[in-house]
Amino acid sequence: MAQTKALAARFAGDVEIVEITTKGDVDRTSLSQLGGTGVFVSALRDALLEGRVDVAVHSMKDLPTAPAAGIELAAVAKREDPRDALCARDGLTLAGLPEGAKVGTGSPRRAAQLRLARPDIEVVDIRGNVPTRLARAQGDDADLDAVVLALAGLKRLGLDGSATELLDLVDFPTAPAQGALAVEIREGDGASRAAVAKTDHGPTRAAADAERRVLAGLEAGCAAPVAAHAEVADGMLFLTAIAYATDGSRRLGASHAFTLDSTAPADLAEGARDVAERAVAELLEAGAADLVHEARTEG
Repeated sequence: MAQTKALAARFAGDVEIVEITTKGDVDRTSLSQLGGTGVFVSALRDALLEGRVDVAVHSMKDLPTAPAAGIELAAVAKREDPRDALCARDGLTLAGLPEGAKVGTGSPRRAAQLRLARPDIEVVDIRGNVPTRLARAQGDDADLDAVVLALAGLKRLGLDGSATELLDLVDFPTAPAQGALAVEIREGDGASRAAVAKTDHGPTRAAADAERRVLAGLEAGCAAPVAAHAEVADGMLFLTAIAYATDGSRRLGASHAFTLDSTAPADLAEGARDVAERAVAELLEAGAADLVHEARTEG
């Protein structure tokens, strides 16, 4: 809700905030079992299609990669810092956690990365909103040594001071589109498109598009142990994508770059398609489909 209010303040015209509860907000089933895909967005999209709202704002990493009938992605807001944050007791870092420490996360990707980096710790599956998960490590009744959360979510809630370490993107690349906000409207709604237009950030849209194309190409859902991070810098679009075994025993990676002629939407879109297609082809050749299938079966 905090992120929606902040973004809506930049929309043209009068704005009324309508709070909608999704299945992902109330169901405490593990994301790997819940399926992940669509659980945080379906209720908002239903409200949009039924005319109860004119604009829906999502954490873009929660959006299914398949297009939704009757819905248009009108804008992608400039990305917040995409990194994951370790929030530990006593100011500890990941390296400083004792052997056997309990670290909570609801993300199969984060779980795989933690097991790869620290096979001696215990990864605990957790759910709940950000304050609830944070309290598991830093509250009066904490039962974990640390939790891993998205820095963007912490910052939007004013809780980023709880982070004891920011995990680097080299060893801990994030979920596709993490840190970006997606703004959806009903297809063909010109008035709503114009109202949200100035919130669209071309480089973020291109980076998120490249990352999400990796998910689509691997036929992996948003809860799969797949990381992808892209950015536009120095006239290039860079992408790194990694698929993990959920037990942390294997990782397969691919990195590619595309030289941009300009930052025009068409050139950015071409770059996103190019790097994603090459990364997916490399990952599939290396056996990433097996990792994704294994993770789906385990879930």
